[in-house]
Amino acid sequence: MKKGGVLNSELSYLIATMGHTDALVVADSGLPIPGSVRKVDLALVRGVPGFLETVEAILQELQVERAIVAREMSERSPHLYEKVRALVASIPLEEIPHEEFKARVLGAKAVVRTGECTPYANIILISGVTF
Repeated sequence: MKKGGVLNSELSYLIATMGHTDALVVADSGLPIPGSVRKVDLALVRGVPGFLETVEAILQELQVERAIVAREMSERSPHLYEKVRALVASIPLEEIPHEEFKARVLGAKAVVRTGECTPYANIILISGVTF
């Protein structure tokens, strides 16, 4: 049994199999997830687990070289945006229109669905290398 870190076996396996430049999306409960993209559904009830706590847990295990959010996050959910900026402070953060964000989900290795119900609580994490 794992002593700590991400305990969800499917998510732990996914993180362990990420390669350089693979994209992992952490999404709110409303982001449309194409049927062709693997989904790790963590959503239990409204708000559980939360988006920020899920991103924080993943960042403890996944080497991330850059991150992408929808530009609308800073406009519609400024408090969340500031917390995301703090979480990824040492990682370049790109902002793109939400429609483009949804299009990029198609290229992701997987989407981790949370119970978050805050508008635009979505992020694409681009895997880096540890050397």
